[in-house]
Order: sequence, then structure tokens, then C-alpha cells
Amino acid sequence: MDLPRFITIQESSHRIHNPITGDKLATLGRALNLAPGTRVLDLACGSGELLITWARDHGITGTGVDISTVFTARARARAAELGVADRVDFVHGDAAGHVSEEPVDVAACVGATWIGGGVAGTVELLGRSLRPGGLMLIGEPFWRREPPNQETLEACHADTRDEYGLLPELIERFAGLGYDLVEMVLADQDSWDRYRAAQWFNLRHWLDRNPDDELAARVRTELATAPARYARYEREYLGWGVFALMGR
Repeated sequence: MDLPRFITIQESSHRIHNPITGDKLATLGRALNLAPGTRVLDLACGSGELLITWARDHGITGTGVDISTVFTARARARAAELGVADRVDFVHGDAAGHVSEEPVDVAACVGATWIGGGVAGTVELLGRSLRPGGLMLIGEPFWRREPPNQETLEACHADTRDEYGLLPELIERFAGLGYDLVEMVLADQDSWDRYRAAQWFNLRHWLDRNPDDELAARVRTELATAPARYARYEREYLGWGVFALMGR
């Protein structure tokens, strides 16, 4: 059970595995008014930057669960580097179906709602770990504007237009699931640039060092096609944000 090697190469320099920047992650932490000792569960936590920096900056405690052995090892090393290894722990495992043994104050899935089969399933999953009155954090794409054709949908990793919604539609979807939106921090196009362009840098550096690897041809194809595809479609049509919800 692990992530494909291509993904860990592509995101080898990333501390955050989605298009929210470190500054925006810090903004979100401040906006939530996190008190020392707040207990956080982060499902599909990646390299753990949310838990680690919030432990350093706000004194939270928490657990991250991720399927990647590479990313969970990196998270543990980063937690030790920042002196918070006694406050956060990281579990290598399948976040799909993971429920905390004790209710938590904040339950998060920031950018991986596939673990619950989509937004509704992930909200239900996180709700099983959340104490009454707690905060839920969902990271999710939305359409910045209407996609004009199937080519745009596929370039933005969607099978149908309704796989994502426009921002108001996504907010209404949360309401339909019984949750109030109480805070949000949205990626902008520069946030997307930082996330995607770093992937190309990682791939190129890896390819220069590993020209004969079995993945080299795939990496070469990605470098030749991904930047223009991103600029034409994803950068223009796809938004992304982290949304803080409270149950009604």
C-alpha cells in the first residue's frame, strides 16, 4: 500500500501537496483561532505540513494518516526538525475509513476527497471523528468559470462538469449536507503556479539524474505536455480552496 513512484518523484520537493501556499496555510490557521491543545486529525495528510506548522505556531496536537511511506517519513523528519515531534504523529495507512479512537476538535481532509468517494462521503467520514461543535476542513476544487467542452473537463481531471461546481454551488453543497461554511481560504493562480511549476522542476531534475530509468519516457512526455496543458486549461478554469465547516 503506497503511492505510485511517479507521484513521489513529481512532488519530491513539496511540503504541501496541493495548491495552497505556506502563507495561505498560515492564514487559515490564524483565521480558525486555534487554541493550544486543539486536537486535529488530518486524513491524507501528505508530508504533514498543516499539522506540523500549526503545532509550532498554535500548540495544537494531532495525528496525520497517509498512504505514502515517503511522505509520512518526511513528515516525521520535519516534525523533529521543527521541534514538535512530541505533539504530532504520522501513521502510514489508508485514510479511507480511518476514524479516530477519540473525538477530535478539527477533522481535516485537504485535497483528497477521493478517500470518501467524493465530498459527501468524505464529510460523512470526517464527521465520525469530530466532536459535537468541532470544525471540519475540506480542501476541494471548484470551477472558476464554466468549462466549455469535454477537453477542458479532462484536462482539469474531471469526467463531467458536475464533478466540481462553481464556488457558490460548492458552498450550497456543503449546506445541503447540513454544514455551515464558517471560513475559507482560496488558492489563486499564483498558488497554482507554485504548485504545478515545482512539479516540472522536480521531474526535470530527476530525469537529468535518471535518464535510463523505466519511468524516464513517461517523465519526458509529462515535461513536454504538462506546462502548456496547465496554462490552457487548469490555470484558467480550476479553482481550489480549503473550507471550514460546522455542523448544524
